[in-house]
Amino acid sequence: MSGQSGVGPSEPRKPELEVGLNAVILAVTAHQPRVLTVGTQELGEDFFGMDTWHLPPALPFGSFDEKNDRTLELCMRRSVLEKTGGELGYVEQLYTFADQGRDPRERAGGSRVLSVGYLALARERDLSQAENSSWQHCYRYFPWEDWRGGRPRIIGDIESALLDWSHGSAERRERVEICFGLGNAGWDAYQVLERYELLYEAGLISEYWTDRGRDDDMPADELPSDGALGEAMAFDHRRILATGLGRIRGKLRYRPVVFELLPPTFTLLELQRVVEALTGLRVHKQNFRRQVERAGLVEGTGQRSGKTGGRPAELFRFRRAVLRERRAPGMATLQGARRSGN
Repeated sequence: MSGQSGVGPSEPRKPELEVGLNAVILAVTAHQPRVLTVGTQELGEDFFGMDTWHLPPALPFGSFDEKNDRTLELCMRRSVLEKTGGELGYVEQLYTFADQGRDPRERAGGSRVLSVGYLALARERDLSQAENSSWQHCYRYFPWEDWRGGRPRIIGDIESALLDWSHGSAERRERVEICFGLGNAGWDAYQVLERYELLYEAGLISEYWTDRGRDDDMPADELPSDGALGEAMAFDHRRILATGLGRIRGKLRYRPVVFELLPPTFTLLELQRVVEALTGLRVHKQNFRRQVERAGLVEGTGQRSGKTGGRPAELFRFRRAVLRERRAPGMATLQGARRSGN
């Protein structure tokens, strides 16, 4: 019977499913959201026909060793430590990515590859000792998501291209209007993944064509310039990053995770700028402060910061007692945070 399978007694059997891990590691530095990226060179110069030296950056990744890794999370932490030299603090499981054909190994006839994604929050640190690792601005991958300076210029081109794509389909047009806030819908900051997947489905971003082995077929006249819709990431890692960014934006409403990105003491303006960096929205200064204080999220230290450039501002710290007082101690001020699409 073994001869019928085509696998000899000493020939290893190809696994039907391989398990990998990816980490979306976010920081906020100088009021900008940053994500940790790594190179793909370690995969080899010819990774299933792909020149890994010229691939775009990837999220930190690793392979699960079923014999030596006790848990998936420990595997992820080990992989990040090995690639970047940094240990992680706050970590939560994000999503399991298992779409058929998502990995070039499967498209080349290899095993199906499942990846367990994690979201981690960190303070940015120097990576000079970590080869091929770097911190990158999140919005270089999603330029349409940053409304802090007003409506992004690229939004008009996106709307035009998507409405052309949806012509004749009421269902498609409705998705465009909801995702990009056309008409009375308004901009919903939390639909990061939905917007990315809509652009992917419409064939407006490079990963759509790369996944089909048709890079040369991407229409050159859909948008004003190459890279206008953000820079690509290796494999499906931009989709994983979109999932992580949407998760953290949503989580701000009901968990005090923002304080993982701040030093032990901070000014209320520093807290506000971190929230704005993650959501891509400006919030009203006085309303934000009133609601944060009323929610019992912070407490004064009695000290003042001299680094504000003006009158010294009071320093606050996270009030941990709120975790016992409320089931969802988040930034309630963001629950209605939307920007008009007009």
